[in-house]
Amino acid sequence: MSLERLKAASKKTVGTKQTVKAIAKGQARVVFVARDAEEHVIRGVLEAAREKGLEIEEVESMAVLGKACGIEVGAAAAAILEG
Repeated sequence: MSLERLKAASKKTVGTKQTVKAIAKGQARVVFVARDAEEHVIRGVLEAAREKGLEIEEVESMAVLGKACGIEVGAAAAAILEG
């Protein structure tokens, strides 16, 4: 899966808190994390995604992930949601 799907997704989360909440609620389909994000920042996202058996995509940087989400700042994590 590429960032193009994330860019085109009508329903997505941006940021670790929103992404963890969506995973916990069973709404996330695919999770994206930035390789340059600090481990302690994305740890909760990775643990939650692994527990639910979700696909996890690594993105080269927070800047690239943020841009794919349509924001002008970096993002450590994002997810495509159901629906």
